[in-house]
Amino acid sequence: MEISVTFIAFSVAFTIVLGCLWKALDWVWLKPKKLEKLLRQQGFSGNSYKFLHGDTTEMFMMRKQAKTRTINPFSHDIASRVIPFHHHISKKYGKNSFIWMGPMPIINITDPKLIREILLRHEIFQKPKLNSLGRSVFSGMGIYEGERWFKVRKTANPAFHLDKLKGMLPKMYLSCNDMIRKWKISISNEESHELDLWPDIKALTSDVISRTTFSSSYEDGRKIFELITEQINIITQVFYFFHIPGWSFVPTKANRKLKSNEKEIREVIKGIVKKREEVLKVGEASNEDLLGLLVESNLKEIQEHGHKESGMSIEEVIDECKLFYLAGQETTATLIIWTMILLCMHPNWQERAREELFQVFGNKEPQFDELNSLKELHKIVYEVLRLYPPPLLGRATIKESKLGEIIIPPGVFISLPIILVHQDEKYWGADAKEFNPDRFSQGVSKASKNDQVSFFPFSWGPRTCIGQNFALLEAKLALAMILQNFSFQLSPTYVHTPVLGITIQPQNGAHIILQKI
Repeated sequence: MEISVTFIAFSVAFTIVLGCLWKALDWVWLKPKKLEKLLRQQGFSGNSYKFLHGDTTEMFMMRKQAKTRTINPFSHDIASRVIPFHHHISKKYGKNSFIWMGPMPIINITDPKLIREILLRHEIFQKPKLNSLGRSVFSGMGIYEGERWFKVRKTANPAFHLDKLKGMLPKMYLSCNDMIRKWKISISNEESHELDLWPDIKALTSDVISRTTFSSSYEDGRKIFELITEQINIITQVFYFFHIPGWSFVPTKANRKLKSNEKEIREVIKGIVKKREEVLKVGEASNEDLLGLLVESNLKEIQEHGHKESGMSIEEVIDECKLFYLAGQETTATLIIWTMILLCMHPNWQERAREELFQVFGNKEPQFDELNSLKELHKIVYEVLRLYPPPLLGRATIKESKLGEIIIPPGVFISLPIILVHQDEKYWGADAKEFNPDRFSQGVSKASKNDQVSFFPFSWGPRTCIGQNFALLEAKLALAMILQNFSFQLSPTYVHTPVLGITIQPQNGAHIILQKI
């Protein structure tokens, strides 16, 4: 009897171990090889799958090497430095190519028509699911799917209506004015002065987000920004380990710091949100900033439907506040700094923008309606977004899906290398890699060849960035005030080194010579 029980226990244990080994073998070898065969049958090409790590080793090395190179003479053909491996694979295998993030194949889609289809069919082509480390940085409606995304998007929409943004312009002006004053003091009695403007622009956009999101808790807002900035720096270091199952549970120094920062961020925001909810419940208005508008809209949703599930939970409100910081600070800062750098490289456009600006405003404080009437600045900003966009978007397939003539099996990820699309001569003409804002003279729909929209700086379709108008308003205001007060040119010490962070950043700063007007 004892032998029989021991035998059964051994058999069960052996079966479990065998099952686990089979699953591991399937994950690390059998499934990747099967998917590779299916992709090649669909006309895709790429490196053969390498056990466990795929292309990640080569990807890491190419990115490391790219950071040591400068782009000289200055050029806007930057993809080989910003996304070197994607650029290399597309050159080697053509547009229908795939890469390996560990055992996961990722197909590159660069046809604007297919990109629009993917972004429109968001219920099928979803945001890739993140592990706990990824969620410590990326959060909110930016990663939600299905009904949860719809609920949060609907609740947050009122905070981004144009009439609400108009009311935030004075807060943005205060932040911009503080930076302008600081620059004028730096120049003092000199005719001109050289500064690395990148830290100041980052400080400006974090200042704007702090004022417009947490106006009554401004210092807490600054603390959140510092922690999120640290999170971004850490996450870029550990990104290449994300495909390893269970990696987020490994107690490395980076992982522990990501988790402790996330806990602190959530505690600070939670305290601010609770105070704001209490104020609104006793009838005291507190909707002068993004958080107030979000909390107010959320309470209305709950009151209208009579149950809490119709509104956002406290955790979802916290996630949206984190997203305001990440998206609002990072993307707007890079848009402003690249616009300044490109206006230095193309001084004729700097003069065109300034001339129009003085015709509309003179030396007066820029106002909302007049800012939106600045055609030259509008074209310039859009051209900068074309040449220096968020370079990659990612999607995952939840079931076998047809895309054009392609059948995409489940388990395949989709990469949308937007920067390659934005600089493709097929869609933008022979000057695709050159700075030519006039291509946007008749709007986005007429900017690319054959009137085929090939412009995706804020994504596309139902999941177009909710903060698009906020970012454009802030960028235009900052640039208008800078152009009113200074002329600027690149310093001889400036080196053109665009590098991939969350967005495209100037790796070695932005050394610019300012001259007071």
